[in-house]
Amino acid sequence: MHMVPVNTFPPSVILYGGTGQAKIARPIIEQYGARVVAVFDDTPGLPSPFPGTPIYPGAELPNWLAQQGGAEIGFSVTIGNPHGRARLAIHDRLKGLGLVPVSFAHPTAFIDESAVIGEGAQISAGAIVLAEARLGRCCIINTKASVDHEDVLEDGAEVAPGATLCGLVRLGQAAWVCAGATVLPRLTIGADAIVGAGAVVTRDIPDGATAVGVPARPITKSERNPK
Repeated sequence: MHMVPVNTFPPSVILYGGTGQAKIARPIIEQYGARVVAVFDDTPGLPSPFPGTPIYPGAELPNWLAQQGGAEIGFSVTIGNPHGRARLAIHDRLKGLGLVPVSFAHPTAFIDESAVIGEGAQISAGAIVLAEARLGRCCIINTKASVDHEDVLEDGAEVAPGATLCGLVRLGQAAWVCAGATVLPRLTIGADAIVGAGAVVTRDIPDGATAVGVPARPITKSERNPK
């Protein structure tokens, strides 16, 4: 992980992902003087989330870029979880095409000066990132979510609205802590794991598990897909 500039944008930015996360991102980006010039998405027939802003299939991005005359263009992958792995893959592909990854935070978010914010971070209104927290690439900290001291979020992790990570918590790659959940101090949420909405995590959650309840417990495959 390494610190990248937050709220520093090229004049033009594209969003990859055309639903709710894009609607959160654009006002923040444009408040700092950049302009969202296009949206890309892999969903057939998806309308643009913004009147007057074109939306294109993702496959058309290389041709679109070729028409931009070499201008510096920023990007944000506005796709929420449980698609953290997809967000990372798209981020790397767009960066490989020469686009500039941006990290942004809403003006009402608080980020401690000792926190490390990774490439492609998205930090929403009222979110808190405290002392010596470390966010990897493409992490999302949603509305009023709290990331406490010395937490480590690996690449692609997401903390949903109103969720709380107490101090010294680690989220593995593409882990997702859902709305209103709480993770107690010094615990680890494994890679690709999901903590259900409102859960209280009192012990480590293994890779790939879905944990729900108070206290949270991993649920079985049959419980996730009841007949």
